[in-house]
Amino acid sequence: MSDSKTPTTAGPLVSSAHRMLGGVLALALALGMLAACGTAETPGGPADVETPIEEVDDRGDAAGESEDPSDAQPDHGSDPGADGDQDPPPSDPDDADGASPEPDPEPTPDPLPARWLPVPGTSWQWQLQGTIDTSIDAEVFDVDLVDVPTSVVEELHDSGRKVICYFSAGSYEPWRPDADDFPEAVKGSKMDGWDESWLDVRRIDLLRPVMEGRLDLAVDKGCDAVEPDNVDGYANDTGFDLAYHDQIAYNSFLAAEAHARGLSIALKNDVEQVSDLVDVFDFAVNEECFSWSECEALVPFVQAGKAVFGVEYALSTSEFCRGANRLDFDFLRKDLDLGVYRESCR
Repeated sequence: MSDSKTPTTAGPLVSSAHRMLGGVLALALALGMLAACGTAETPGGPADVETPIEEVDDRGDAAGESEDPSDAQPDHGSDPGADGDQDPPPSDPDDADGASPEPDPEPTPDPLPARWLPVPGTSWQWQLQGTIDTSIDAEVFDVDLVDVPTSVVEELHDSGRKVICYFSAGSYEPWRPDADDFPEAVKGSKMDGWDESWLDVRRIDLLRPVMEGRLDLAVDKGCDAVEPDNVDGYANDTGFDLAYHDQIAYNSFLAAEAHARGLSIALKNDVEQVSDLVDVFDFAVNEECFSWSECEALVPFVQAGKAVFGVEYALSTSEFCRGANRLDFDFLRKDLDLGVYRESCR
């Protein structure tokens, strides 16, 4: 056998092992440092893409900062579809300090149309009997509320005239269609010369439904104003102990209900209460103040810019027209039946 030896390779192998071990340690150290700094290499590829270690959201907070979940506030301005970011449920007003919600305000009622307010110098015709003669040259027609056809009211309006509708508010008329609506308790003494009975105007509670029904009829027919008659019972023998203030209360009730319906209203006669009612009523209608020497009591209406319509039955126009014109009243000469015939002072 030969004495020659196989060449040994231990030296170079040890050196290679040392080099490999050093490389592994260096790699491990590098990976550890990267992990500590928050970076990572893409597995299986070169470490040339890094995840940023710090990110700022739209509020300026660092995404890398730790935050106590209990301190987090909901972001109500963010997308409601984002995870964990939904609008809170609506609050119950009753839960807020135990207070009840404020009730909705009452709706504002529609305003009433402006009432027609006749002024001194307005021409008029008063016809309560027969077919209304619409050819009469007058700005205003005073007609019976029940008897006048609605078509006549419309015809007068179409020609630019105003319509006053007459009804009795202080007497019971047995021929009227609503006569059965009057309780027996309100019927008093017979009126002199008329088939009518005075009413107990103290009982507004019993008379209200009838009078309101008549005012509603005036609205339905298109009347611009109403003329309630016999509103001075306190000064007559009615069969009731009516006092001055009872009449004031009843007349004021009528005016308020007329105004509530957009109607103007006349104070008929009742000259002794003008000073208390001139501000409540819109104009006056009078019978025979010249015959009874009581016209001066009506002057407050004219002073307030409100018309005074009147008639004389027994006197001739030469006996009262000069005085009526001087007082700025609008007077007619009429027959007692109040038909078509008229003579106007101006």
